[in-house]
Amino acid sequence: MRGLTALPLLFAPMIAWGDCTQNLQNWAQALHPTLELASDFAVCKVNPADTSQVVAALPLKVNVDEYGQGDYSLDVLVADAASGKIIAHHYQEAVIISDAVQFSGLTLDTARYQVAPGLRAFGVRIRHTGSSRVNPFSSETLSLYEHDGSQLRQIMGHLVVSESHGEWDGVCAGEFGEIKRTLAMGEPGKDGFSGLRLTEISTGSQSIAKGADDCQEIEGVTQTKRFSLEYDGGRYGVPKGLRFE
Repeated sequence: MRGLTALPLLFAPMIAWGDCTQNLQNWAQALHPTLELASDFAVCKVNPADTSQVVAALPLKVNVDEYGQGDYSLDVLVADAASGKIIAHHYQEAVIISDAVQFSGLTLDTARYQVAPGLRAFGVRIRHTGSSRVNPFSSETLSLYEHDGSQLRQIMGHLVVSESHGEWDGVCAGEFGEIKRTLAMGEPGKDGFSGLRLTEISTGSQSIAKGADDCQEIEGVTQTKRFSLEYDGGRYGVPKGLRFE
């Protein structure tokens, strides 16, 4: 992984600013001329915390085959909305792995993550989907980024915010489960950063064959758990059991 460094203004405005997606390829070429942008997955949007800026996430193919399997790097950036010039970026090499559990998309999350007074983070959500019909799986993770001047840094990484899984016979009988996690801001802690309050709701169900043609679904008990993620002076630590591996 490369360090967090300020990036000079790499290129003059090439188009009148409108749809920020027009600059996705320009940004990728300027930052990583030897890597191919996974353009189907690249995203950008205006930052509601500062509408003079846009934020973007650029997945880049490192060693990806024709089926989309392999490793993707990720560059997250902040750019000037009027000109498209890059203000700050954060690069992670080969951070997204796509294999039997395939990388299937990402989105920018600009909810109000007010992590400290005067400091609002934004998120990148990454989705993975399993390829097995009888063992269905899907997952979405959330990472948070803080922009401070010429630096952009990741302050929380790869928290699983939703997951669904199952095992069945392909006809009826099987078991299925789902987990949803939501974040809320807690009390200020180290360096003025709020703790993150995490609520987890898990549900399950079971399908049972009843006779030759009937399939009965039985809902399981819903469970709720709560966790707290504390800022340690550099980032929010995500316990192993809550992190995408």
